[in-house]
Amino acid sequence: MVAVSSPWASQKLAEPIADLIRRLDAEAVVAHVAQLQDDDEHESDAKQRGEQTLTTLVQNLREAGVEAEGLMLFADDVAKAILNTAKARDCSMIALGLTGKGIFKRLIAGDVPSDIIRLADLPVLLIPANWTGMI
Repeated sequence: MVAVSSPWASQKLAEPIADLIRRLDAEAVVAHVAQLQDDDEHESDAKQRGEQTLTTLVQNLREAGVEAEGLMLFADDVAKAILNTAKARDCSMIALGLTGKGIFKRLIAGDVPSDIIRLADLPVLLIPANWTGMI
């Protein structure tokens, strides 16, 4: 499973994730958990942003010759939604692209990668926001 939070992350992850999936002879389940970014945002905005995020990565993976399925998830607890979906889909790994948020933003908004690592019972691959290499 590849969990992505933004169109930017989807674009950045496409090439290294496609390479990894090909080498593992695997398929990709790409998930995005739609959430409102602030009180003024409408649910349709969160859904539209999520669809753009999923479409970007799924299309890029398919163009790279990788089987990929996109899943839009709706939940208040992002980490649990990702973990429950990975378990339900019998995924063998979760890959996350890190956003580069500072400690202050993580304290306010929550630290999804840390929650996933702490609760996961399968391998978790974290890809730093500023990383440009291959896996």
